Amino acid sequence: MTQHPPLVIDRTGSDIHAELATLRRRGPVARIELPGSVPAWSVTGYEAALRVLGDPRFSKDPRKHWPAFRRGEIGEDFPLIGWVLMDNLTTAHGNDHSRLRRLTAKAFTPRRVEAMRPMIERATAELLDELAGVAPGEPVDLKRRFAHPLPARVISDLFGVPEEERAELLRGGEVNVDTTTSPEEAAANVERWHRQMHEFVERKRRSPGDDLTSDLIAAQEANGSRLSPSELVGTLHLMLATGTEPVMNLIANAVHALLTHPDQYELVRKGEASWDDVIEETLRAEAPVAHLPFRFATEDVELGGVTIRQGEPVLVAFAAIGRDPSVHGAGADRFELSREDKTHLAFGHGIYRCIGMPLARAELQIALPELFRRFPDLELAVRPEQIKPQSTFIMNGLESLPVRLGPEGGRG
Repeated sequence: MTQHPPLVIDRTGSDIHAELATLRRRGPVARIELPGSVPAWSVTGYEAALRVLGDPRFSKDPRKHWPAFRRGEIGEDFPLIGWVLMDNLTTAHGNDHSRLRRLTAKAFTPRRVEAMRPMIERATAELLDELAGVAPGEPVDLKRRFAHPLPARVISDLFGVPEEERAELLRGGEVNVDTTTSPEEAAANVERWHRQMHEFVERKRRSPGDDLTSDLIAAQEANGSRLSPSELVGTLHLMLATGTEPVMNLIANAVHALLTHPDQYELVRKGEASWDDVIEETLRAEAPVAHLPFRFATEDVELGGVTIRQGEPVLVAFAAIGRDPSVHGAGADRFELSREDKTHLAFGHGIYRCIGMPLARAELQIALPELFRRFPDLELAVRPEQIKPQSTFIMNGLESLPVRLGPEGGRG
């Protein structure tokens, strides 16, 4: 196999799909250089990703399995330090991961998610009512006014975050995925975010409510060995951030895909494609998480024609995996609702499958049809090429989504 120099990852995420296509041409596993000149590997191939996600020789725990971090070579000035210092499912391995997963997965059982549908429907209706008050023809940022506040409200209600605290507690997760921040900003965000979450937990400990944060605290107090204080805070970091950012991107990406592919939207309007088709094809072609850190080889592993050495960090390129031509053919980059095989790994795989997947799907199943029912003539307010990507290579999203709503289609 031809040896290529590491591809220096564009920390601005200016063209994620083009960058990942370049990596894919180098093979299903390719060398990259992360911000801070940190060497790593990127997995862009579907079969290779299945192996990484299912192989216990790939750990998520930097404290145990990233020698460079243990030796102090990865300091607080590393721009992705927030992804290393977390103490939750994203950095746990083996029995620790299984224990944390059991505790948090209870929040997202099918029965519990089904019980949340009325709340999601109310939040959707209220946000669309607010949009209906926009003057006719006036551009509105659908990401800021709908795609973000819906999942933010749902996950905050689930974990009992008061409305007046939501912006601050969610801001830490937003900064954490912005890969254009300086090392100083990244380190300051970690410190601030941890402090804010500790303060939130202490308030909940003093005044518990009918919410999942209070449930986690009660479980911790009933048996302190089950969830450490650091794990409790880290779990809340993870739940609030992943319950908002990826779902926001998924909503915005789905709307953007339909508005830039009017022939595909027409299939939905005619009933020739379903909203589930829209959701799954968006997950495949526009996975909301682009390039997720980190995994670490616990021993030398042969994968995709290369050898990943023990201790080397690995990122899984979910935005590339759904577009793998070996799975979806020459047209893998096209957004096609009629595609029979919409195979993707956007929610992960196996024991690393996203525990919030049922909730995310429920939010999309409610939000998308209701948005287009209320505003069937929704259209972009700018030319497609004027829409800029989110400033990150970790997420695959839009900086904003300016639209014109058009006349209301009814309230159903």
